[in-house]
Amino acid sequence: MIDVRVKLTFPESLVRQPFMAVLVREHDVVPNIRRANVDDREGWIVCELGGAPAAVEAAIVWLRAEGIRVDLLGDVVDG
Repeated sequence: MIDVRVKLTFPESLVRQPFMAVLVREHDVVPNIRRANVDDREGWIVCELGGAPAAVEAAIVWLRAEGIRVDLLGDVVDG
């Protein structure tokens, strides 16, 4: 199991979408939200994505494919 620290930035079209719920249910990744700011036009979340390395990688690929900007904020937190 690993935890990867990321910043997720999403546009107005995704503000009301439950992408965090989909992330948990369909990608077997547990987000630990550290900071967030969401309004009607945009949002960002700083979190740690925890799970098996392959699951975390697949989740990041999926987030990017959905139109969410994913910035890695450093190395793996726990390995």
